[in-house]
Amino acid sequence: MKIFNYKTVSEKQLQKLFGRTSINTEKVGALVKPIVEDVKKNGDKAVLKYAKKFDGLLGNSVRATALELTTAEKKLDMATKTAINTAAKNIERFHLKQKPLSYSIETMPGVNCRRRHLPIENVGLYIPGGSAVLVSTMLMLGIPAKIAGCKRVIVSSPTQGNEIHPALAYAAKICRVKEFYKVGGAHAIAMMSYGTKSIKKVDKILGPGNQFVTTAKTIVSNDPDGCTIDMPSGPSEVLIIADEFANPAYVASDLLAQAEHGADSQVILLTSSAKLANETVKEISEQIKVLPRKELVKQSINSSFIMVVPTIYKAIKLSNNYAPEHLILNLKNAEKYVSQITNAGSVFIGAFSPESVGDYASGTNHSLPTYGYAKSIGGVSVESFMKPITFQKLTRNGLKKISSTVIQLAETEKLDAHANSVRVRLKNGN
Repeated sequence: MKIFNYKTVSEKQLQKLFGRTSINTEKVGALVKPIVEDVKKNGDKAVLKYAKKFDGLLGNSVRATALELTTAEKKLDMATKTAINTAAKNIERFHLKQKPLSYSIETMPGVNCRRRHLPIENVGLYIPGGSAVLVSTMLMLGIPAKIAGCKRVIVSSPTQGNEIHPALAYAAKICRVKEFYKVGGAHAIAMMSYGTKSIKKVDKILGPGNQFVTTAKTIVSNDPDGCTIDMPSGPSEVLIIADEFANPAYVASDLLAQAEHGADSQVILLTSSAKLANETVKEISEQIKVLPRKELVKQSINSSFIMVVPTIYKAIKLSNNYAPEHLILNLKNAEKYVSQITNAGSVFIGAFSPESVGDYASGTNHSLPTYGYAKSIGGVSVESFMKPITFQKLTRNGLKKISSTVIQLAETEKLDAHANSVRVRLKNGN
């Protein structure tokens, strides 16, 4: 992992270092679009074809039976069940507070306006299942959906060896998911978005995925026949801000934990201590030796960097501009700096708040904005599974009081029919 000094780095080099690797939309799109279009046109037949080709599916059904889910869940050991239960309880506690309140207000006499939040009726959850089965993502998406009150929640996740992972089956059970499809990749996104003869389409798809899944999500969200999505998902990111009091072993472990997600993961350390920078590099070299996924981790580490900055305030400024998915403040007086954080998906405060705790069990959601989208959107929440609807009711007196305002504005915009819809009611008298 290379170390740079902020004082000697040019503006051009700085932009390059903090730049993100974008999806080659032309290349990836050329592979994904035909699959999406095939599923849209040929439905079940196309889904089954791609599930066998890409997911290694056996048999002729992509939907998991209740028996399959129950059989898989029963294979799970008690220690893992206990861990999932604890994580689920914390996630539920945190997300229960997010349920939005409806309200009603009389903006002027006789003019009543209301706002209600209603659950999205049909949602699709995509759970990655490639090099790692993300059981935690099932909880992070399934629990908010349950709290929101979505009528139908379906899950699509590629299986390994045609068998559902026991932990994933158990997590799905906790989330009350009964409709589970053994499908991954772009064809899974198309299947949920457009529906097939045997599978009803969803209204929104949530969940992370690789560049093929992300591209497919973008395609279906731009198609009137498709559905909406939570957010575009890019490679995982962590940015750590640390001072001279930070333990280099802790810092290195956090960098490696995020690098473990994939070769394209971006991990960055900004520190005011040159000594910590050098010690962290040494720690990375030692800790990486025992990691099972060390070859993949090395690729991420080799394309990431450490930067020595003049002050912690400069580090925060750089971080706010970068808007990381995960931000760790490994500082002696970390709370002192929290109010200055304006752009980040999720923030971890202090030496004993590793990002991995948020990934699994603290209670906050780990489905977060990447690509710098944290400047404008937040992570998945209960509200992500709901939609607000406004209502208004006017009495005749209320319409009379507001009529001159509406007529004047309508005429200003030269929309006479708008103005007339008010005038005709006032003239009618009934």
